[in-house]
Amino acid sequence: MSSSTNNIPSPKLQYLVLGVGILAISSGSILIRLAQGEGAPSLAIAFWRTMLAALIILPFTLLGKSDEVRALPGPSWLLAMLAGLFLGLHFATWISSLALTSITSSTVLVDTVPIWVALASPIVLQESISRGVKQGIALAVVGTIIISLSALSGSSSDSNPLLGNALALLGGIAAAGYLLIGRRLRPHLSLLSYATIVYGMAGLTLLLFNLLSGTNLLGYAPQVFALFLAIAIFPQLIGHSSLNWALGFLPAAYVAIVAVSEPVGATILAIIVFREIPSLLVVGGSIIILAGVFLASLDQA
Repeated sequence: MSSSTNNIPSPKLQYLVLGVGILAISSGSILIRLAQGEGAPSLAIAFWRTMLAALIILPFTLLGKSDEVRALPGPSWLLAMLAGLFLGLHFATWISSLALTSITSSTVLVDTVPIWVALASPIVLQESISRGVKQGIALAVVGTIIISLSALSGSSSDSNPLLGNALALLGGIAAAGYLLIGRRLRPHLSLLSYATIVYGMAGLTLLLFNLLSGTNLLGYAPQVFALFLAIAIFPQLIGHSSLNWALGFLPAAYVAIVAVSEPVGATILAIIVFREIPSLLVVGGSIIILAGVFLASLDQA
């Protein structure tokens, strides 16, 4: 970040952009559920989300970052493609979970990413796990058990909440792999170049998943493709880009904590759009998980 205060946006603009980013990310589960309601398969939604995002930013990368991409060494290409593979797995599992469990459960469980990053850090990054992170992990485990009890209680109206919750957790683990690789690559690669390669690789990974499963990627109604485009633009490009932009001016711990508020926004939107009111067990477990993630995020700052 530049040391010149002239290059730092006003605090009002910083918080405005961050707020827009959280709102955009929170809309993701709602837009996905709407697409699923129109008959779009989860894997098709995941493919179009990543591939359209990659295609939208590709011209900007070719115009401004083509030299950087061409100069990228082979090992970095392999790491970027591995990150894309993890991102593809993340969207395949998480988006599938939204068709099986509540939006609250799905978004809370997938947002346990900091917990999985902390667990993997001693092996991948040679970073020790602090006491605060251990406490956060313990809280997240307790909250996950409570949400699982809600799924086992038979009180949920979702089609298969236990499987949906498991897929959401797998989505969080895959996202952690994506972030751990990104932590190694991003200091040496611009955000635009990195996003183009990773989103493109995620799209290719999901294309393979769709082909292997026999999922149709074409032939949907215009409103479905409009939803695909909205998913690529709002939660993927505007949402994640806003958070990355805010990291240049706001403390990482603050941005991380605000980012984990996605389930709150998603739950409010789910109540408004779908009249989907979470059970008391889901609310209680979600609060405990979010507390654990907050604690782990603060301690890693």
